[in-house]
Amino acid sequence: MVNGTWIHRTVLLNEAITALQVNPDGHYIDATFGRGGHSRLLLSRLSALGHLTAFDKDLDAIAEAQSINDPRFSIRHQGFAHLQDLPEAGIAGILMDLGVSSPQIDNPGRGFSFRNDGPLDMRMDTTRGQSVAEWLQDASVESMTEVIRDYGEERFAGLVAKAIDRYRQAHGFLQTTAELAGVVAGAVKTREPGKDPATRTFQALRIFINAELQELEQALQASLKVLQPGGRLVVISFHSLEDRIVKQFMAAHSREEYDRRAPFAAPKVMQLRALGRTKPSEEEVAGNPRSRSAMMRVAERTGEAA
Repeated sequence: MVNGTWIHRTVLLNEAITALQVNPDGHYIDATFGRGGHSRLLLSRLSALGHLTAFDKDLDAIAEAQSINDPRFSIRHQGFAHLQDLPEAGIAGILMDLGVSSPQIDNPGRGFSFRNDGPLDMRMDTTRGQSVAEWLQDASVESMTEVIRDYGEERFAGLVAKAIDRYRQAHGFLQTTAELAGVVAGAVKTREPGKDPATRTFQALRIFINAELQELEQALQASLKVLQPGGRLVVISFHSLEDRIVKQFMAAHSREEYDRRAPFAAPKVMQLRALGRTKPSEEEVAGNPRSRSAMMRVAERTGEAA
């Protein structure tokens, strides 16, 4: 925090905008505005005819976007699954910077971090939906195990779920991040060097409560509809679950599909051309350790709109 403001360092800033191959007159999408680092650089590449539409569910991000006084820019208080609402084949490029921003992590009031005590919330959009604390009040041991295992890749998921249940029975509902982190630490006896025992559980609950993977899948599918031929899709992910979805999506749509039931029919043409991946440089990781897990994948829309 500097002068009362939570600081965010945009990951792969120049690399992402370069990958978009910006057409100055084009209409672009920043699917996750955050604190606007990518948006501001992208705007600097647009002409008076260009436009940038940004999406974000976080009210703090929406407030930050209001500081951009530019007729070429608009912000929507929506998740990026709403890409599907945009006109067909009208977008020159889409940037998705996934995950949680540094201000969200560093602000204890948001409940994303196990390092600073705060309310156990974790919602990206605090105006709607259940908080983590509310969900944990009634969640069964089986449901908690499934969420922590599938979204956190936590091998001790069952032990964590049972520990949460025992805590509820003895002390009532969990309300703070410190309470949850303490319960998890008591259940997870071993962890990779330098990694807090609560890391995977917090990741799992955040992803689940915000339906992050489902929204990502919907947004990727919508990109096929709204990208114009030659338009670029640039996605920055920060953990293996997200990256796997992006990688498989780009691969699946970067090859021709044959209908085995009609062997002589023409194949369905590929809709994307995968263009590779990029990781942060050593210099960026040294200056911003949170960037070390980032992976950027790029694809280009081919042919006609879906």
